[in-house]
Amino acid sequence: MDTPSDSTTTSWLFPPATNEVQFDEKWAFVGKKQKHCADDDRRHGDCWDHVALDPESRLVVSLVVGKRAEAATHALVADFRRRTGGRVMRLVTSDEYPVYEAAIRVAYGQVATPPRTGRPGRPRKPYTVVPPGVTYATVHKERENGRVVRVGTRVVFGTWLAVTPAVVASAVSRVVNTCFVERHNGTDRNRCARKVRKGYTFSKDWAVHRAATAFSYFSYNFCWPVRTLRVKVDGRWEPRTPAMAAGLTDHIWTLTEWLTYPAVQRK
Repeated sequence: MDTPSDSTTTSWLFPPATNEVQFDEKWAFVGKKQKHCADDDRRHGDCWDHVALDPESRLVVSLVVGKRAEAATHALVADFRRRTGGRVMRLVTSDEYPVYEAAIRVAYGQVATPPRTGRPGRPRKPYTVVPPGVTYATVHKERENGRVVRVGTRVVFGTWLAVTPAVVASAVSRVVNTCFVERHNGTDRNRCARKVRKGYTFSKDWAVHRAATAFSYFSYNFCWPVRTLRVKVDGRWEPRTPAMAAGLTDHIWTLTEWLTYPAVQRK
């Protein structure tokens, strides 16, 4: 089990337009692959990007970089909830990684205390109840010879009666899916060479890998125009970044502007 210091949680500004979220994890490694590492080597081996992405704006809301462990997944979901002001999303989707169910229950659940019955015996302990408004579905992919042949979905929290209108209300989806966060995984591998699956550009240092990951993800939010986000204005296509689509800014930032923007605003 990782300790909180084994992973890094990074978040950006409060995204008021976020109504959906897709969670996913992307594999990379530092120094050498996990099978070549000693059991007590925490600075090398597999390193995962745990990502929360808004499919409508393509905005990366939260990111946790570290070992693929329950602590990292719980940190991701908790940070996403904090960054969105505790609002319940219209639809939450992920793959079938089982830790998400527990993480969502902890982050969005409410503690219910059973009433006293007046009967002899120990009273029932308080338990966590997920509010009816939380709608969470997973995507299951079946593969044959390395290719996806079937895709199924399962509702974990909520009902299909709640999932259906959530999908209908989505500006980008017509079925339950994780394709937007998975597509972003490919974009990030292209932007950050150390994430390429087969190559010699892999990271050699744990801290540098985490720093490069944060740089790649959040410069994407403000500095990378996404083709599918462009809008037509006066007959011309105007490019937009995820931050523009989410209403966080009104222009495409340069890397210089982004890097020199003060992290703490002083009055």
